[in-house]
Amino acid sequence: MADLAKKTQNKMLRKGRVRAKVSGTAERPRLTVTISNVHVSAQLIDDENGQTVAAATTVGAKVTGTKVELATKIGTDIAKKAKKAKITAVVFDRNGRQYAGRLSALADAARKEGLEF
Repeated sequence: MADLAKKTQNKMLRKGRVRAKVSGTAERPRLTVTISNVHVSAQLIDDENGQTVAAATTVGAKVTGTKVELATKIGTDIAKKAKKAKITAVVFDRNGRQYAGRLSALADAARKEGLEF
């Protein structure tokens, strides 16, 4: 159990380092990504006003495929919702995760749809 506590503490420290440098505005909101063992979620957050501008998630959706495919779909969905909200540029918050696998698939799909970060 001590290993799990240390792992959680290290993740929170990494997350804190990222969040200390990344902040969203109305013109350039923060794109934060949460990835669990089953689901992928992404939100565009305006930190100045404390509002969520747009969100996309696999929770409650009947989508199938590999976890990388789910992340790609969420990246595409969040980019489309950002376009609808007239947002072209965002600040990427990787939430303490390593930029690889599902996270990079989501980011690449969002970039492919025209989101800049």
